[in-house]
Amino acid sequence: MYSTLIVARIEPGSAEHVADIFGAFDATEMPHLMGTRRRELFAYRGLYFHLQDFAGEDGGEHIQAARTDPRFIRISEDLKPHIEAYDPATWRSPADAMAQRFYHWSAE
Repeated sequence: MYSTLIVARIEPGSAEHVADIFGAFDATEMPHLMGTRRRELFAYRGLYFHLQDFAGEDGGEHIQAARTDPRFIRISEDLKPHIEAYDPATWRSPADAMAQRFYHWSAE
């Protein structure tokens, strides 16, 4: 399994709106097309954390392929009033917001 963690800023009071936006998106076939197996959203003191698990070893190729899908474009637009890049000066793509894992442990 491959995991990504996107870090951004969330507008105060937006968590429910963001959850609704992703709920509608995840009710489509898009997560399956992207290889998404699990999505979890967290908020902490104005920060937004988007944990996503993918089948296989690299979910990046699926995300790249999905970026041109109108549903992916729409969710990106729908999230703009609620989610802002952690560092807008350096953000060019979701890859610029992904945390780098430096330790992993599993019971398996």
